[in-house]
Amino acid sequence: MADAPASYPPPADFQRRAHVGSMEAYEQMYRRSIDDNEAFWAEQAERIDWFEPFDTVREVSFDPNDVHIRWYVGGTTNACYNCVDRHVEAGHGDRVALIFEPDEPSEEARPITYAEVQDAVARLANVLKAHGVKKGDRVTLYLPMIPEAAYAMLACARIGAVHSVVFAGFSPDALASRILDCDSTFVVTADEGRRGGKRVALKENVDRALDQCPDVRTVLVVQNTGADVHWNDDVDVWLHDALDAVSAHCPCEAMDAEAPLFILYTSGSTGKPRASSTPRRATSSTPRSRTNSSSTTTRATCTGARPMSAGLRATRTSSTARSRTGPRRFSSKGSRPTPTRAGTGRSSAATA
Repeated sequence: MADAPASYPPPADFQRRAHVGSMEAYEQMYRRSIDDNEAFWAEQAERIDWFEPFDTVREVSFDPNDVHIRWYVGGTTNACYNCVDRHVEAGHGDRVALIFEPDEPSEEARPITYAEVQDAVARLANVLKAHGVKKGDRVTLYLPMIPEAAYAMLACARIGAVHSVVFAGFSPDALASRILDCDSTFVVTADEGRRGGKRVALKENVDRALDQCPDVRTVLVVQNTGADVHWNDDVDVWLHDALDAVSAHCPCEAMDAEAPLFILYTSGSTGKPRASSTPRRATSSTPRSRTNSSSTTTRATCTGARPMSAGLRATRTSSTARSRTGPRRFSSKGSRPTPTRAGTGRSSAATA
C-alpha cells in the first residue's frame, strides 16, 4: 500500500451534481462564514421554510447576568414540515424518501415515498396526542432500525415534543437513567429488535427499566417480530391498534427556531450520561436516507441523495407551491426584514 495515492478525486459527474463540488468551493464557503457571518447564515436559512420569518440572525450576550447565544430570533418553523410535508406539497410525494433494508440480507429492501412517510408520521403524531403528549413533552424512543423509528422522530417534531433516542442495545438500567434524567413519561419501543440475525428483547428491557421509572404512563409498542411479550393494560398500547383510531390529518406546530428538537445522551462509559439538546433551527432539507436494521444510524446515501435534491431545486426559489397555512420561504431579497447585527459571537460553516 506504500504506492497508494494520497487522495481519490471523485468522478467528474459526481462533482457536477454535488452541493459543494470541490474543496475550493468548500473553502470559499467556510471563509465567507467567517468574514461575512450573518449574511452567510441568513442565506443558509433560505434552505428551509418558515412559518414566520426571523428578524435577527444572531443575538449574543456575554453579560454575566444574561449569557446567551440565540440564532434566527423571532423565526418559527417545523423540522417535520421541512423534511416531509413541503416535498409532498411541491408535487414530489411519489419520490422515495427512505429505503428500509431488513436485517436479513435475503429480504427485499423496501422503498418508502414522501407521501407514505407523511401519512405514517401524521397518524403516529395523532396517536401521541391522543395519549396526552403535547408540545415540550419528552418522548423516549427505544427502537430497532425500522421505519417506525424515523416516523416516531418526525411525529415528535411535528407536534413539538422533544424526542430522546436511546440505542436499542443499551441495558434496562441505561434506558432507565435516560428516562429519568429528561423526565420522560412516554416510551416508544418494539416487541423485539433484530440485529445480526439475533433477536433483542426490547419490550422486556423496557419493562425492567420501568421498575425504576414510576412516572412513565404509556409504552407504545411496535409489533415488529410478533413475539409474545408481557403486557400491562394500564400502560402498554399496541401501535397498530392505536393507528386504527386516528386520522392522517395532523398540522405541524409552529416552533421557535431555538426550541429543542431532540435530546441526545453520551454513552456514559466514563460516568453519568450527559445530555445535549439540538434546536430546530439546526435542521434543513435532508438527502434520501437508507435505514438499515443492522446499523445504529440512519445513513445518507450519496448516490441516492442527488436525484431527490435536484428534483426539489425548483421549489427552493418560489413559495407558490406552498400551502397558505404552511411555512413559507422568506428571501433575504424579499419580504424578510433585513437581519440586524447583534453581539460579536461567531459561528463558522465548519461548526454550526
